[in-house]
Amino acid sequence: MEKRRVSPWIALIPVIFVIVSLYYAIQVIGASPHIPLFTSAIVAALIGMTVLKMKWSEIEEGIVETIKMSMGAIIILMIIGMVIGTWILSGVVPTMIYYGLKVLSPKIFLFATLIMCSVVSLATGSSWTTAGTVGIALMGIGMSLNIPAHVIGGAIISGSYFGDKMSPLSDTTNLAPAMAGAKLFDHIKHMIYTTGPSYIIASILFIIVGFGYSADGLDMTVINQINEGLQANFTINPLLLLVPVLVIGIVVAKVPAIPGLFGGALLGGVAAMAIQGSSLGDVVNALHYGYESTTGIAVIDELLTRGGLDSMMWTVSLILCAMTFGGVMEKTGMLEALANVILRFAKSTGLLVTSVILTAIGMNVLAGDQYLSIVIPGRMFKQAFDDRGLAPKNLSRCLEDSGTLSSPLIPWNTCGAFMIATLGLTPWTYVPYCFLNLINPLVSIFYGFTGITMEKAVKVEGAEA
Repeated sequence: MEKRRVSPWIALIPVIFVIVSLYYAIQVIGASPHIPLFTSAIVAALIGMTVLKMKWSEIEEGIVETIKMSMGAIIILMIIGMVIGTWILSGVVPTMIYYGLKVLSPKIFLFATLIMCSVVSLATGSSWTTAGTVGIALMGIGMSLNIPAHVIGGAIISGSYFGDKMSPLSDTTNLAPAMAGAKLFDHIKHMIYTTGPSYIIASILFIIVGFGYSADGLDMTVINQINEGLQANFTINPLLLLVPVLVIGIVVAKVPAIPGLFGGALLGGVAAMAIQGSSLGDVVNALHYGYESTTGIAVIDELLTRGGLDSMMWTVSLILCAMTFGGVMEKTGMLEALANVILRFAKSTGLLVTSVILTAIGMNVLAGDQYLSIVIPGRMFKQAFDDRGLAPKNLSRCLEDSGTLSSPLIPWNTCGAFMIATLGLTPWTYVPYCFLNLINPLVSIFYGFTGITMEKAVKVEGAEA
């Protein structure tokens, strides 16, 4: 069949519809993005059938093929829910948090805040959980030291989003390679090249800024309460850290993600029975429904009540709705029409990387949702990276360097609104101190123009399986 030429103006109609409907749903009525995305898919399909004269069977085929590409990531997300459940039940996550809080040093409070939030977010895979628990405690401690709230907020957000970006337990860390056609662990390892230098620079800046504040009179009450609560309800044992170490070893051994991560979930179950005295029934329930913390300490209960296969269904359904929209846009040629407009300006690899990063940031501004800043640019630019012979992990890295990290900087974005409300921040004032979030996209653009770590595709890389 002859390929249809689609006007960019026609292609803009469903894009405008999805942006307006998402804004209304998320910002005005406080709804989730699922229904607006699915409705936008229907609008795009109607345009395809009426204006572009396509058959429904063609459009449906495009939807199914696009969803099929994401199935590996969906399975991984469900397994990650299981991992979180057994790692909390076994005491792995509590142990990581316990030793992470021990890093606190009165002389370098901001740097210690960055480190602690990084450890907790790596352990949980959630920036929101980190900021909403340990972040709140650190905010109170820092303000008692007369450190401004917006400065502390910058350190909390930087650390929280480090783990959100780098942890294999994070949904965005799984979503980005799924959209780009990369493999999960290849994606994480490739992000080290941009995130590592950015994190070092951010650490130095927090140390420098921290020198300007007095550390006398540090109130350790909240931190001690968390650690005492963890010790009272879990057996804190350094041997539990062998579980994540073994999973890292599995990654290094290049075991595929699905069996490797499920092995990590099972290791957590074994550790739960061996060290915490849990029953097999407890392990099965944690795998399915997650862990429910009942310590009576609000901060700990909020931090540790999570995980399980069921906990990932919200994200899985969001991916399916987003991929339905993306499948229609791709099959009808509307996505290609929009991408071609942007790609006219992307005459080099550096400009292509810049286009991805600016588009992802733009989606965070316009659509107000972190997931869409990964999904839509990922579908738009995948072919352009393939055409240039660039490995898919380059695209997935760009999506996280920009989409994930810019989301908390925008007050009307779901992530920005959460951080402002949770940490008691004033819009925009904290943004200059979110050093990691600001530096990382610039490092990524620099790599694009210099070619540093922009690896070529040596073979066709499929979606993670």
